[in-house]
Amino acid sequence: MSSQIGPKEPAEQVPAWPGEEPLGTRAAARDPVADPGVPPHEYRVQDLDGRAAKRSERTVALVFTVSMAATVGFIAAFVAFPPDKIVYVWPLGRVSALNAGLGVTLGIALFCIGAGAVHWARTLMSDHELVQERHPVTARPEVRRRVLTDFGQGARESQLGRRKLIRNTMFGALVMVPLSGAVLLRDLGPLPEDKLRHTMWAKGKLLINENTKQPLRPADITVGSLAFARPEGLEEDDHDFQAAIAKAAVMLVRLEPGDIKDKRELDWSHEGIVAYSKICTHVGCPVSLYEQQTHHVLCPCHQSTFDLSDGARVIFGPAGHPLPQLNISVNKDGYLEARGDFAVPVGPAFWERG
Repeated sequence: MSSQIGPKEPAEQVPAWPGEEPLGTRAAARDPVADPGVPPHEYRVQDLDGRAAKRSERTVALVFTVSMAATVGFIAAFVAFPPDKIVYVWPLGRVSALNAGLGVTLGIALFCIGAGAVHWARTLMSDHELVQERHPVTARPEVRRRVLTDFGQGARESQLGRRKLIRNTMFGALVMVPLSGAVLLRDLGPLPEDKLRHTMWAKGKLLINENTKQPLRPADITVGSLAFARPEGLEEDDHDFQAAIAKAAVMLVRLEPGDIKDKRELDWSHEGIVAYSKICTHVGCPVSLYEQQTHHVLCPCHQSTFDLSDGARVIFGPAGHPLPQLNISVNKDGYLEARGDFAVPVGPAFWERG
């Protein structure tokens, strides 16, 4: 199929300068500001060859199909790869398999939708040039009607109804890509359930010295001293060590029993040894500065101050509630042990906290 393009229309006559003859087509060619006119329309191969148009349609459909497959791959990677799996990818080196899988598949899915839309527009949609004169910014009723007419004409010229294969695969790709975002919502983290309310402390758990890694005896803690402990069975090689110690770390201080003002604090202590959570109730910083004359502990982050002789109540700073106390006793072997978990959640407040 061929198309005969007619000769270019002569350029519009331009008024001459004073004393010169009128500028015609030849003169206009020498005028650097003359209107060059509209070049002849060049038809695309798809406009002239139905088989080429069909190939372009199949290409666009293939790209949209690849986008759908990449979205499925995104979901499969999310399910298949554990968060701690590391793989070697040249030239990036050792990277997270989960992050690499999610990034590559989502990138392919989004790229293919864009590439398919661009190829569709450049090869199959209408290629007719439209010239529209400038008009005032305010739209008149006839302009609005024209816009709606042009929109309808554009919808017809896009051949969305005719090219059903493209339409169906495009809709499929557009519908499936948001699934990537829906899956990512699940990756905000596991549901907390009641994990924030419990730690590794339980009845009979020994208090292990953070420095010596040995069980603590009452004689190891003298009046005015400060010691740090972790629950028995928590090792630094454990994969969840950081999460567990962030809730279970405790500090032990020995007071004179007569200096303890709070009755429950005295009942939960052993010979003046009290155990409190080391995690500040403001934003979770480690409380570690102890003043033995006043029995106050200070959080170095925002200067929240707690009175360990009075139930660890807040006496200064932004912390909202006292440090949780751990109920302790001594077992038959003479080692300090917990009588149970903390009675209240440790660390900063959260909205589910009752």
